[in-house]
Amino acid sequence: MATLLSNGQQSLMATSNGQEQQKDEPEQQQQQQQVEIRKSSSPKPGAMPSLKLNRMGSVSPKDKRVYKIVLTGGPCGGKTTGQSRLCTFFENLGWKVFRVPETATVLLSGGVKFSDLTEKEDPPTPTTFVYKDLPFAAPEHSLIDLTASCPRCLAKAASRPNGSEAYKFQENLIRTMVQIENTYFELGNSSTRNCLIICDRGVMDASAYISKDKWEKMMAGNKWNPVEMRDNRYNQILHLVSAANGAEDFYSTEDHACRSEGVDLARELDYKSAAAWVGHPYFDVIDNSTNFESKMNRMIESVCQKVGIDIGDRLQATSRKLKYLVALLPPDSEFPPFQDFDVVHHYLQSAGPKVQARLRKRGQKSHWSYIHTQRRPNVHGQARIEVKTQLTHRDYMNLLAQRDDAHFTIYKKRRCFLINNQYFQLDIYKEPGHPRCKGLVLLETYSSLTGDALKNCMPKFLNIVKEVTGDPDYSMFNLSLKEDWSTTKKFCRSATHVKGAANGVSSTPLLLNGQ
Repeated sequence: MATLLSNGQQSLMATSNGQEQQKDEPEQQQQQQQVEIRKSSSPKPGAMPSLKLNRMGSVSPKDKRVYKIVLTGGPCGGKTTGQSRLCTFFENLGWKVFRVPETATVLLSGGVKFSDLTEKEDPPTPTTFVYKDLPFAAPEHSLIDLTASCPRCLAKAASRPNGSEAYKFQENLIRTMVQIENTYFELGNSSTRNCLIICDRGVMDASAYISKDKWEKMMAGNKWNPVEMRDNRYNQILHLVSAANGAEDFYSTEDHACRSEGVDLARELDYKSAAAWVGHPYFDVIDNSTNFESKMNRMIESVCQKVGIDIGDRLQATSRKLKYLVALLPPDSEFPPFQDFDVVHHYLQSAGPKVQARLRKRGQKSHWSYIHTQRRPNVHGQARIEVKTQLTHRDYMNLLAQRDDAHFTIYKKRRCFLINNQYFQLDIYKEPGHPRCKGLVLLETYSSLTGDALKNCMPKFLNIVKEVTGDPDYSMFNLSLKEDWSTTKKFCRSATHVKGAANGVSSTPLLLNGQ
């Protein structure tokens, strides 16, 4: 599949009277409370299928891109190398690249030690502990150096009953991270060139090791919310899986002065750092299913696809979108840790029969993010191009005036979870809607795996009926049509769909329209 995506923010004002509709006022008030977090964090305009640089490497304001990514993952996952590779690749394209340092490392390298921030306790004993949802026991950390300046240990200290100083330091660390990132975001916005901003971990990484009640207390005390801190702040999250998970022979602590984790603990840290970002709409897990060089190429390929850069054959495209029909959902207790979102889709009037446009509203607890998607097939030889644009609430409300009355509004509950190093989205269709959507549940993922390797990473607790990748009967565009499929001329058929490809070897086909 050759799918090009672009999800930079863009102002799309497109109503007939040019006036903002005054609906959802509570949402606007809630957005205004996020001024500090959102300041400088929104990308500048524009969707860009191709790069157009002038002699000096600058771009016109309407084509300017500021794209913000987070590199996260457990120990020995390739974050340092990945940052360098991304920097070189995009600088060679004429982009300006900023690399935001890891805030915890900056502060802790100044002499702060977590043991100084808590009351004296008995030295830990070399026992093991078992984390919920983890299939192994992990040895306690920092037994050799009890005063190690370790961000994970700092967070653990902050969760102790007597860890008020550590808790406050952790809170200030996050505030510092936000300000440092905002500084780089402002530099990106003021640059005359396209900018890639690479964050060495992001705000949500801090939630990985602090207790849930302490994290929620911290969020509430600072008027933060996950939609702003996780979904709207960064364009894309790249989780580089630790070598301790799938490439154990290459896991090493010798080349990193601050690394002392064993293989089992490294797996645990990797799991926690991934779980912290579950729910982000563009969360890519770069696993160890290939050699390291291919892993780096897959990482670069993932960013290029979502930015909208045609990489041609420079990097081999391996990952494809897969969709499965699911029946008889198990109880919530059967799922790994998950995030649920309310999702609303509106199809818009489009410029032609082969162009599709839609709006997506996605949120938790009345906090929302907004995306405009335009799909244009057969452009520059590509099978399909998707341009995804992050919107403000105002632009979203204005664009609703262009709703296509030939389609129902689609309502879903979207459940995001991570299992076997694979990120899944489960769409549970809700009423009101067409009767054909009643009880419909679809599972989606992106993967480069095939055959038995793909089967082994699928969630075993789900009753997967069949693969429906590319099946027009399960296209959201077709599912939302008000007219009967047998009589409507709007039904969009797949060009190469082959039914029954449940063995996971099929390639993703081209859809002339729809999803």
